[in-house]
Amino acid sequence: MSWIDKLLPWRNRPATAAAQRPNEDKYVYRPAATPVSGGGVTECAAFPRFQTTAGDQLDPRTADRFALVRSKLRGAYTPAQPVTDRKMFAGRTKVMTALIRSIEDQRLHTVIYGERGIGKTSLLQVLAKAAQEARYLVVYVTCGARSEFDETFRAIAAHIPLMYHSAYGPTTIEGERGDTLASLLGSEPMTVSSASDALAKIEGTRVLVILDEYDRAGSEDFRRSIAELLKSLSDQAVRVQVLIAGVAANLTELVANVPSIQRNVFAMRIPKMTAAEIRSIVKNGENVSDLHFDEAAIHAIIARCMGFPYLASLISHRAALVAIDEGRLTVQSRDVAVATEEAVNEFRGRISRRSQLQIGTLVDEGKLGVLGALAGAAQSTGGWFTVEDITAVHGDPAAIAEAREAAERLAADQVLLEVGDDGFGRGFRFMEPTVPVYLWLLAARGQFFDHEQPDLQGEPA
Repeated sequence: MSWIDKLLPWRNRPATAAAQRPNEDKYVYRPAATPVSGGGVTECAAFPRFQTTAGDQLDPRTADRFALVRSKLRGAYTPAQPVTDRKMFAGRTKVMTALIRSIEDQRLHTVIYGERGIGKTSLLQVLAKAAQEARYLVVYVTCGARSEFDETFRAIAAHIPLMYHSAYGPTTIEGERGDTLASLLGSEPMTVSSASDALAKIEGTRVLVILDEYDRAGSEDFRRSIAELLKSLSDQAVRVQVLIAGVAANLTELVANVPSIQRNVFAMRIPKMTAAEIRSIVKNGENVSDLHFDEAAIHAIIARCMGFPYLASLISHRAALVAIDEGRLTVQSRDVAVATEEAVNEFRGRISRRSQLQIGTLVDEGKLGVLGALAGAAQSTGGWFTVEDITAVHGDPAAIAEAREAAERLAADQVLLEVGDDGFGRGFRFMEPTVPVYLWLLAARGQFFDHEQPDLQGEPA
């Protein structure tokens, strides 16, 4: 049986397939149990308790000597939330400058796109605050699968005070009582024409409308209406600009193909962070948490996050907790190893059982390096990738050839990958968006264990 056959649970499986499944449990990290007095073993010597109250105050009854450090650490690295504090925002100076100039100097609508975890929402949050400081009226809308033009525009209008309408003003009754532009909209569904006419009456301020997670909008009519609105606003020199952000590999994948809006839009793919910018993320956390990451730890984080600020924040936070739990204020490379292992387990829980089994079989067949190369190619493009992208992230010709062959075979049998052709070339994409991140961390963990921390291979299975 070939290695590809072993990935397919519905093909050539004996009746005792469950007993012959790959032991994926060996890819799961479990910390060693803690001995306690009396000769027994327990998962922890004392029952875990919260050390801060819901008001973010330390609880003196349960807090240990590292409780204050843990409390500070929560604001140092926030992998589950975007960065909103400018002091914690690392790098991206050129990106921010380009976005501000496109909005302020060129009066363009703006589209930013890129991979998941590249920092788009953090960038939007910091940019929104900068715009508010310049007295822009900022309206932030998060798109969803059922976003429609009428509903979205009414939500935007509800955040624009009527005092900025040319027919009213701050001294009118409506302006003084805080009415909004939404109060002028009738019950008929909004069209692009009626929406642009309503916004054309704005004066005395500038409005920045931010549409985040735009890729989630499933309606093509919605996307086309937004694209046509951008053109209409530009043609009428309306004091409203729109900033769109979402996961995509290119502009046309995110915004409806309306050729006439190209000259009205500034598009930017958000690049991965440089090693220096990732270092800044780690250092920013150091500055507020009383922790110190040694050079080996920083290098390990840079190598594993692949330029993604989300992964840098996640691994830094988990590595710091490992050090604190061991009673240290210095984070070492071995802490990064444990943090990487924990991240592998976290992402593994986000993918389907079928993918878990298929990956487990591939790893058993010695294909972890191939999977890492495919995951790296997918991460470098934001989704769809070509054989040329595989070449770009892997320097070994033999490994490149193996990865190319694996991509073709996996896609042909619909294992992990799917194949597509947009007219410009043949491409591949992981069917589950979380899988490439998991595979990259799994491959990085393997390299770390094999070459840097062999003693960690003896952790209990």
